Amino acid sequence: MKHFLYAAAAMAALTSPSYAETIAITGGKLVVGDGSAPVEGGTVVIRDGTIVAAGLGVAIPADARKIDASGKWITPGVFAGFTRLGLSEVDAVNGTNDKSGGKSGFSAAIDIAPAIDPFRSPFAVNRSAGVTRAIVAPEAADNIFAGQGAIADLGADSDAVTKARAFQFAEFGEDGAANAGGSRAGTHLHFRAMLREAQEYAAGRDSFDDDLLKAEDAKALLSVLRGETRLLIHVEGANDMLRLLELKRDFPTIKMVFVGATEGWRVAPQLAQAGVPVIASALNDLPATFEMLGATQSNIGRMKDAGVKVAIGMINDRDSHQLRYTTQYAGNLVSLEKLPNATGLSWDEAFAAISSVPADIMGVGDRYGSLKSGKAADVVVWDGDPLELSSSPTAVIIDGVEQPLGNRQQRLRDRYARPTEGDLPKAYDR
Repeated sequence: MKHFLYAAAAMAALTSPSYAETIAITGGKLVVGDGSAPVEGGTVVIRDGTIVAAGLGVAIPADARKIDASGKWITPGVFAGFTRLGLSEVDAVNGTNDKSGGKSGFSAAIDIAPAIDPFRSPFAVNRSAGVTRAIVAPEAADNIFAGQGAIADLGADSDAVTKARAFQFAEFGEDGAANAGGSRAGTHLHFRAMLREAQEYAAGRDSFDDDLLKAEDAKALLSVLRGETRLLIHVEGANDMLRLLELKRDFPTIKMVFVGATEGWRVAPQLAQAGVPVIASALNDLPATFEMLGATQSNIGRMKDAGVKVAIGMINDRDSHQLRYTTQYAGNLVSLEKLPNATGLSWDEAFAAISSVPADIMGVGDRYGSLKSGKAADVVVWDGDPLELSSSPTAVIIDGVEQPLGNRQQRLRDRYARPTEGDLPKAYDR
């Protein structure tokens, strides 16, 4: 009976977050995350998983558990702008790779939420680095439409999905052309044809072609056509972005978000005028492909200066495992401001680009991304400037619940840093 109770308690801990208590974090350098400057000696009060107040002179409830952040920084958790978190443990091992729909025959209808596995090691590794929430996208198989992505939290429980079917993801440019038969012209035809077929399906017409588009895929695309679901599109080249803006004029209700956008600086005024936000790769500065010939680290800064709403993402950049690089990328954009003829971001803008801006782009900024009253309590306490490589979290709170900071990599490091004679290799047996 005792063993049964222990097992039940352990299962409960894995399936639901701990009770959300009242917490007051005091005395730190407070970053709200909305692009405003940090303030010294700030306080954040959390109750039942929600931010009650954050700022100077905040009253501390008598029943609050206090966390002293004197000499430290208090920020929102990092909102990772584009990832494949929880979809792959080892990319080259098929049994651990659930990024795409594979050979299922479905495309837009694929919903990756059930495949997001919070027990995979990247959750703990990136949580301990201050990442609290992430945009999780599928990977395209043999269609330009990859399927429906989700927003996930990195809490140490088994319920990782914050919002399922949060967006549709599509491939354009070189990758999209490859999936559409090897032609950019084919990509655009494919895009239009699938959306038209979704309209035919919605109208119940006999002309609906289920050889081109399965009924389930058509249903998924209808919410995109109605503007209910955002369409995230991977596109790198400037010309491809302009052609997508033309497609947007033909389908004005579609809420497009460009991902990657290495040459976005070349068409930044057009992006700003069209109101298309971007989740950009931060440090692309080499022409890895022909569509990236205009790569420059000033890309994000130039788009921001032109009025584009831009966040930092990591598409095809160790996006299953290394979300923790997000703060480093943001910090490098701050350093870029100091280089002659380069355009980066201010510190305040850079932190917003990994917190409130991606949340706003995904339509969840009313609940996540900053330390404002009424928002979810995703809070990180750092031992130094969070955009410096030498800094680490000393406390991570997700939905008002303080999280464990350990992970497998740390345990392996500690175990073998000073091995005792005779312990190896038998230690693997235990």
